[in-house]
Amino acid sequence: MSVTDDALATAAAALGDTLRAQGLMMTTAESCTGGWVAKCLTDRAGSSDYVDSGLVTYSNAAKTGLLGVRESTLAEHGAVSDPVVREMVGGALAATGAGVAVAISGVAGPGGGSDDKPVGTVWFAWGRSAADTHSEVRHFDGDRDAVRRQAVLFALERVHGHLT
Repeated sequence: MSVTDDALATAAAALGDTLRAQGLMMTTAESCTGGWVAKCLTDRAGSSDYVDSGLVTYSNAAKTGLLGVRESTLAEHGAVSDPVVREMVGGALAATGAGVAVAISGVAGPGGGSDDKPVGTVWFAWGRSAADTHSEVRHFDGDRDAVRRQAVLFALERVHGHLT
């Protein structure tokens, strides 16, 4: 699947409109997407009405230090896992006070994959609180750029769907 810049802008605008209408500020906790979700949201003028912050927590040390992801969770499940992205959402909400968060951790490639987590495996979590956190894993095809673009679009669309 080829994700265009226009598709990303459209999804970001839809989410931004919903965040603004609901009076919510959003934060992102991104690993493999490197802040791309936050970039898409802030490409639009007026995004300060609904974007609180974007945290790029690429290393495990950043995940623990900035988001409070437990070292035991990382050791047991690995960074690309449901428990880690759930803890990333909780940590991002706690650190920023934002009203909604999205977390992304995956294997964008071209290396780094394994039998259990091949290249293209991306875990997502989103929610307004620890109790309201939802998660999902996706397996995307393509090169590094394609995997990351698909991940950004999926994140924007999932958070928007959750709020509407």
